[in-house]
Amino acid sequence: MTQTTSPVNPATASAAGSSEPVPASPSSPGGAPEVTIIVPTINEAENLPPLMERIAAAMSGTDYEVLIVDDNSRDETPTVCARLSASYPLTLLVRKEPANGLSGAVLYGMARARGQYFAVMDADLQHPPERLCALLEPLKRGDADFVIGSRYTAGGSTEGEWGLFRKLNSKVATLLARPFAGRTTDPMSGFFALRRDTYSSARQLTPLGYKIALELMCKSRAKQVREIPIHFATRQRGQSKLTIQQQFRYLEHLSRLYDFTFPRASPIAKFLIATAAGWLAGLGVYLAALPAGPVAAPVIAYPATTLVTALFHLRYVHTQREFLIRPKPWLDFAVISLAEWAACFLAAVWVAHRVRVPGWWETFVLTFGVATLTRYVLRKEFMQDIRGLRREIRREELAEAAVDKTKMEDRG
Repeated sequence: MTQTTSPVNPATASAAGSSEPVPASPSSPGGAPEVTIIVPTINEAENLPPLMERIAAAMSGTDYEVLIVDDNSRDETPTVCARLSASYPLTLLVRKEPANGLSGAVLYGMARARGQYFAVMDADLQHPPERLCALLEPLKRGDADFVIGSRYTAGGSTEGEWGLFRKLNSKVATLLARPFAGRTTDPMSGFFALRRDTYSSARQLTPLGYKIALELMCKSRAKQVREIPIHFATRQRGQSKLTIQQQFRYLEHLSRLYDFTFPRASPIAKFLIATAAGWLAGLGVYLAALPAGPVAAPVIAYPATTLVTALFHLRYVHTQREFLIRPKPWLDFAVISLAEWAACFLAAVWVAHRVRVPGWWETFVLTFGVATLTRYVLRKEFMQDIRGLRREIRREELAEAAVDKTKMEDRG
């Protein structure tokens, strides 16, 4: 039975920052609908009328609601939603200060959803509403706890011919997600469904960008993932939200998921990658500085390693800012870097006085090795990349960090 809601009041939604879901009408006894369809939007007003018409036709006979989660569009989305809500079970939620992109919008909608089953789709008509029932069926049968509409599984297709770059980009993205997406053919799909209890079981959700299905699949530890074939259409109206920036955010998102899935190994692997890049830069400067002597050469070269490490640290602070314990990550980095440089100098002095004729490579490995060990130890103590370097944070450290943050807020 189709559920109806009261019309959305755009003025109220704009002032409050969101319009809360309207209670079910008397035509829906018992309150909550069976299915909640969540549609994140940005400037998709012209796509909403045909979308709602197709959803209504597909969901005929099912008690459902549609939550339009809008990231403060500048088009006629509030007006269009107000008109559509008179005929369809539609509620508009407006995020006045949207954060975390499409993923944040989807989770915003899920937190306010009332259905037993959640379905997520885009508003651009590329996802076929006609496949909603097929998407939900495995959940209702108990055959799955997560279902994805896939372009690449048997029977799936995409409209139009994709270029070589787009095909390669999709294959690489899927391959990078394989450790936590298993053999799923289309883990980046934005057309998916899950049970309420699967969503509730997810832990440490940190949405970023637009690959929310991957986030939920990983963080809920979904064991029964099914795919249904869909035809992925070409956008007819509006503009695509997929940009180069979104591609980089996907890599950042993958980094977080690797940390979650491999909490010990992932940060250590990142540390080794940063170290290798730093050593390579330092080696070039070291070879050029060899005429300066066995003590001066590594001391001159090590700042090049520090500079490369600083670039990695910049990305670390940018992507992990909300999870950092200590309030001054760059001050900590400066202290660690000075300690590394001092360790490199002392190691160079020791090599020069204790080894008769040290080879250039011996001096390089020993001095840079001691400096790197110093960095590894101090990063643990300064709680940088602690997810892989320490089993748990000491209580006193958390208390001190909380006091430091409070002091900084008071000063601000």
